Amino acid sequence: MPKMKTNKGVAKRFKLTGKGKVKRGQAFKSHILTKKTQKRKRNLRKSTLCAPGDAKRMKRMLRGG
Repeated sequence: MPKMKTNKGVAKRFKLTGKGKVKRGQAFKSHILTKKTQKRKRNLRKSTLCAPGDAKRMKRMLRGG
């Protein structure tokens, strides 16, 4: 049987931490930025961890199976 492929869309958006948690970028930072405060935009630059329910799916797609 052939190898399972990594989902490339997920691979570009998510990374695994050293302990195996799933790291992701924040949403709401691409447009309509004039009404958002500087503090809010600054905090959106930081990455965060996926919710446990989503992380399970992302791990499966990252490792290709």
